[in-house]
Amino acid sequence: MRVLGVDPGLTRCGVGVVEGVAGRPLTMLGVGVVRTPADAELGQRLVEIEQGIERWLDEYRPEFVAVERVFSQHNVRTVMGTAQASAVAMLCAARRGIPVALHTPSEVKAAVTGSGRADKAQVGAMVTRLLRLDAPPKPADAADALALAICHIWRAPAQNRLQQAVALHAAKAPTTTKAPTTAKAPTTANAPMTSKGRTA
Repeated sequence: MRVLGVDPGLTRCGVGVVEGVAGRPLTMLGVGVVRTPADAELGQRLVEIEQGIERWLDEYRPEFVAVERVFSQHNVRTVMGTAQASAVAMLCAARRGIPVALHTPSEVKAAVTGSGRADKAQVGAMVTRLLRLDAPPKPADAADALALAICHIWRAPAQNRLQQAVALHAAKAPTTTKAPTTAKAPTTANAPMTSKGRTA
């Protein structure tokens, strides 16, 4: 399984590609950051993020794209920028027919470090260890992108089994059918008339 992890952001959008399967050593294929100037117009920044992600999709041809799920913060401006960059990543993947998975920061931290409250330094250290790197990827956005890819590789088998179980249960569930309606005998009001005016 080859996964492109995307840690969305307007100024720095972390990207990282990891290949492997759950339960076996993973391999990092690439890691980096798509940057945009903070003083540029918003639309242009989104175009640059799109172009950057498209280059990664062209080069690495991932089977899945894992994006960090946007969550509420006190800084609304930061949330908006993150959500916009996230939408661009999802659009790029969807346009190519690549499945997209969203993972919350807590899910990623728990998957990689064992604690949903781990800080960025702990995440970076575990990513370095799991991928057998010489040093933690920098900036932290790049390490977070790799952590997203790792999280998806490890969680995907369990999610697939759950989806298959739900689908199997739905297929076996009895369908509700309506009881057949019986024809009513004609009443005097609508019974056919005889030639003498009496009902038959």
